[in-house]
Amino acid sequence: MSEVKRGLSDAAYNPKAGEEYVPFIPANKVMPEFTATAIIIGILMAIVFGAANAYLGLRVGMTISASIPAAVISMGIIRGIMKKESILENNMVQTIGSAGESLAAGAIFTLPALFIWSQELGMDAPSLFRIIVVSLIGGILGVLLMVPLRKALIVNEHGKLPYPEGTACAEVLVAGEVGGAKAKTVFMGLGVGALYKFIADGIKLFPSEIEWEITGYKGAAIGGDVLPALLGVGFIIGPRISAYMLGGAVLGWLAIIPLISHLGEFITTPIYPAPVPIKELGYWGIWNFYIRYVGAGAVAFGGIISLIKSLPLIARTFKEALGGFKAGFENEGSLRTDQDMSMTLVVVGVVVLVLIMMFTDIVPVGITGAILIAIFGFFFATVSSRLVGLVGSSSNPVSGMTIATLLITSIIFKAIGFDGPAGMIGALSVGAVICIVAAIAGDTSQDLKTGFLVGATPKKQQYGELIGVIASGLVIGFVLLLLNNAWGFGSAELPAPQATLMRLVIEGVMQGNLPWALVFTGVGIGIVIELMGIPVLPVAVGLYLPIHLSTPIMVGGLLRGILEKRKEAESVIKEKIESGVLYSSGLIAGEGLLGILLAIFAVIPVGAKKLGDVIAFGNGVLGKYGALIVFILLVLTLMKYSFWKKVEE
Repeated sequence: MSEVKRGLSDAAYNPKAGEEYVPFIPANKVMPEFTATAIIIGILMAIVFGAANAYLGLRVGMTISASIPAAVISMGIIRGIMKKESILENNMVQTIGSAGESLAAGAIFTLPALFIWSQELGMDAPSLFRIIVVSLIGGILGVLLMVPLRKALIVNEHGKLPYPEGTACAEVLVAGEVGGAKAKTVFMGLGVGALYKFIADGIKLFPSEIEWEITGYKGAAIGGDVLPALLGVGFIIGPRISAYMLGGAVLGWLAIIPLISHLGEFITTPIYPAPVPIKELGYWGIWNFYIRYVGAGAVAFGGIISLIKSLPLIARTFKEALGGFKAGFENEGSLRTDQDMSMTLVVVGVVVLVLIMMFTDIVPVGITGAILIAIFGFFFATVSSRLVGLVGSSSNPVSGMTIATLLITSIIFKAIGFDGPAGMIGALSVGAVICIVAAIAGDTSQDLKTGFLVGATPKKQQYGELIGVIASGLVIGFVLLLLNNAWGFGSAELPAPQATLMRLVIEGVMQGNLPWALVFTGVGIGIVIELMGIPVLPVAVGLYLPIHLSTPIMVGGLLRGILEKRKEAESVIKEKIESGVLYSSGLIAGEGLLGILLAIFAVIPVGAKKLGDVIAFGNGVLGKYGALIVFILLVLTLMKYSFWKKVEE
């Protein structure tokens, strides 16, 4: 990027050797930053995007970054409504808001496994208090452990580590004079997404999941969940990743399931883990009892191989992190833009949290588990902070880090006799804390990069991250309990794919009851994909999830791909894509929030029924073809805010 972009100096992208970067707001200029307005709006964004991402992640196994939507909404409120001008206040809002999304991602990737065990194995269901404490400890550790890395990764590596999301967010903030119009785009998407979700899954005027069995090809089917969040996800991640996901789904639903279905016609006895013969299962049964394990093996391999490929970077960053602690004690930083949170506070905070886990049963990991959390926490916070600088948060292998943690922890726990239900819960608790640590550390580093470019005060941002973590940590437990009571994790509504995978890893080590032939089939598929030079994880996730999720994502990805190839000025295409991304973010947030509301309706009694059943008077009257038509109308709204957006060249 050689040209000056959106007001940021060229040094933001191409720094000259030996030249110190001067941010958009210089260090000697003081502006409103850590204000009550920014904190309140930021907390609301943390809760909103945390809850929406929890729903999205439990449904499709991935979350979206909340930094840019939060920044845009903030600009719409602070600049558009309150008529105040402070880029640093807007930056503080996105810092606090994005922490909620990252904490939600770490929590929903692991903790739902505890609920699944309580349903399937009769274990005690996790208490609200325990979920909140695990989330808070993981989130606070993630922020604290990233503090000593800021100078090494953000300042010293400027120009080498691009931090794509952090830099993009800085561009949006600097272009804040159009914040009101952009905020309107997000809110329009939010309204459309919420209304669509209410009509589809609230009133149930049409089915949100449609499918067709392929005649003449037994066991093969194609379908789609015609929902706004999936369309939005596809537009945000683009055509390549969308195609990888759909490729994995096609492999499962149009190749492996029909093959198993055909062979099952000649087998009269059940094959573990299915309780009945294959010919009695149907394609959904084959997916549930066989393909999910194949997909789990591929996902596990993808996560671990991405970690292995990063080992040289891991070693280098770990060395720098140790130096960061030393430098933090020696140099407080005299400039406003070079001030970090007190290193003494960081060390004391980490030690206190580890001691709480060691000597109380609030987080049931024991002394061994607390020591493992301290080691893995610092290690993976370091890894995550550097990796997001290179490949972005969306490609950060948090699941691989968590799987590696669970494997090692489960093996150690079993070796020392800490097994059975208590050992399984302990191992998952270790994995949950580490997953949240890695997610938050990556988010914190992206936010600090944004702050570095625009001229924020690092210390205030770090306190803002803690506020966002605490706000969302106090809410995420209620969200998980609500969703579980409404539909149950592992259900068609909330398959909780990542948490189900983590559960399988622990059960496989502790109980030895995994169908390893299926798991290693997935590993073999992952190896083939890796040898072809294709990213394993998106293909593996597509194989692991029903094809019904990948098809609408592919629609969104195709729209983005077609738009990128249109013969218009580069600046015009970029503006249209940005508008489409903001509208898509709104669609995702709208559906997620309405999903939470419908979960509330699903548990409120009205006479002998639940409120959710009372309002569902539509009975799918429009049918699946009606659903398809309404989804096409939804696609047209996305095109309105991307393809047909008027942009001045």
